[in-house]
Amino acid sequence: MNPEPLSPEALLPHRGPSLLLRRILEISDEHCLARVRVEPGAWYLDERGCAPAWLALEWMAQAASAFSGNRHLQAGGAPRIGFLLGSRRFETTVPVFPVGSEFEVEAKLIFLDEAGPSAFACRVGNGAETLARATLKAIEVP
Repeated sequence: MNPEPLSPEALLPHRGPSLLLRRILEISDEHCLARVRVEPGAWYLDERGCAPAWLALEWMAQAASAFSGNRHLQAGGAPRIGFLLGSRRFETTVPVFPVGSEFEVEAKLIFLDEAGPSAFACRVGNGAETLARATLKAIEVP
């Protein structure tokens, strides 16, 4: 595990309002744990001013991408662009995430093929409480 986790900007190709990870809390050869915050005025807020539950999928995808970016940086390369291929068993216990709330997002590696495909067990939580979970499948562009 890295003693001093890198910033999301160092690990992801996302910039501006597309970058949703606020902080990388932990990163290792097996997982990435990040922090997100539902920002006031964000592009993804619904008519009630809340983040819809589906946003958890993007948080999870960005945590998996940060894992991948770290892996490439550690090998002397640069973060790569990846694509979310799909998700399995997306479950959420909440319909929305209120503005100002913060959560941990974890992506744990299940499978990685050097040719590009990967799979992650992901979770959005608040302490011990799991608010959303899914298995994500992705592929990187070489």
